[in-house]
Amino acid sequence: MDNFRIAPPRWVDRIRAASWGELTLISLPGLIVLALTVWVAVKSARLAPPDKIRFISGPDGSSYRTQADRYKKIIEGYGVEVEVIPSRGALENLQKLADPKNKIDVGFVQGGLSDGIDTGRLMSLGSVFAQPLMIYAHSDDPLETLAPLGGRRLAVGPEGSGTRVLAMKLLKANEIDGPPTELLDLGGEEASKALLAGAIDAVFLMGDSATPQVIRSLRGVPGIELTTFRQADAYLRKFRFLSKLTLPEGAMDLAKNYPPRTLQLVGPTVELVAKQDLHPALSDLLISAAREVHGGAGMFRNAGEYPAPLARDFRISADAERYYKSGEQFLYKRLPFWLASLVDRLLVLVLPLLVVLLPASRIVPWLYRWRARSRIYRWYGLLMAIEHDVMRPQSPVDGAAAMRRVDDIALAVNDMRTPPSFADQLYVLRDHIAGVRRRLETTLAGRT
Repeated sequence: MDNFRIAPPRWVDRIRAASWGELTLISLPGLIVLALTVWVAVKSARLAPPDKIRFISGPDGSSYRTQADRYKKIIEGYGVEVEVIPSRGALENLQKLADPKNKIDVGFVQGGLSDGIDTGRLMSLGSVFAQPLMIYAHSDDPLETLAPLGGRRLAVGPEGSGTRVLAMKLLKANEIDGPPTELLDLGGEEASKALLAGAIDAVFLMGDSATPQVIRSLRGVPGIELTTFRQADAYLRKFRFLSKLTLPEGAMDLAKNYPPRTLQLVGPTVELVAKQDLHPALSDLLISAAREVHGGAGMFRNAGEYPAPLARDFRISADAERYYKSGEQFLYKRLPFWLASLVDRLLVLVLPLLVVLLPASRIVPWLYRWRARSRIYRWYGLLMAIEHDVMRPQSPVDGAAAMRRVDDIALAVNDMRTPPSFADQLYVLRDHIAGVRRRLETTLAGRT
């Protein structure tokens, strides 16, 4: 007699035996959650950071432009191109950043400029420096208030500059912003030359409208005084975006003792403002550059004072808050920027998936087994009900109908698909169906 061996079931047979309807029903909610998780992760990850930053600065030669060029040098060392875009000043910077049509990523914006401008799509990467307003005027005596400037010829800065906006606010507060005061749209070198030539009586200068060379050209010139703000505290109460800045005696030139006395100045804080969709990797890179450019001690700052997450006219971005609390991420200290950014974004993508997949890998098989058992056990409930109805004494149940119900259950069970691991329970169920059929036949035969 030939040896007869039964081959084990192939994987194809196992797949055919599975109840795909049940598996789909169980897995569908998990697949939907997984798809949503992937979508959210991909949207938040933004895997590839842009390879270019468009940085709007200020007029050529201004301190804004000089500092933006320093950012450019630092950031391009990491392989990211920086395009420095000139502007008329801080107000134009804000207007172009707020306009979604302009492809500009970041720029310097001073406080107090947001009136009437929709800044909802903008965020701050932090305050980077305090900017004093320097008012030089022809005067025989030191100026301590703005009132003596009424009725005189004043260069308040060009249109689009933050200098002009602040000058107009301060002049209006002193009620000298109209005739007979003459307001001229001059700034920078043009304004300083006009002042030296006697064509104007005073000039308002700030970082977005003047170069350090222009300010140096006015130092110690006989008959030209740098105004001190004796009412500095009152200005701070009226304009919340201003800061009081002290310029000590001799701070600008020790050898010539300039200024010859300690002055009180006022000025806004300048923020590094970006669009809200700025890539997190670029946010880190910009703040790191800001620390290198603005982190040292200066005329109006202590070492380490800037940049700082000071919420003023703009909300601090979540990425900036994380950077200021935790510092530069570990990956960026150990890997090239592009690789660190890619790994960082992949982690943002993978971790949420693991949070979903690990519990799902346990829950879905459990649910599948539970469904498979419940499909078997529910036939037992039907069999018990039929048997109970027929076996009762003096039962009015139609025996033939009861037998047909048992046959229907047998046919349904024969067509039922279950995983191979539940085959023993399926065969036991078939035996029990046959046993119930025999008992019913015996009982019904005894009643006839």
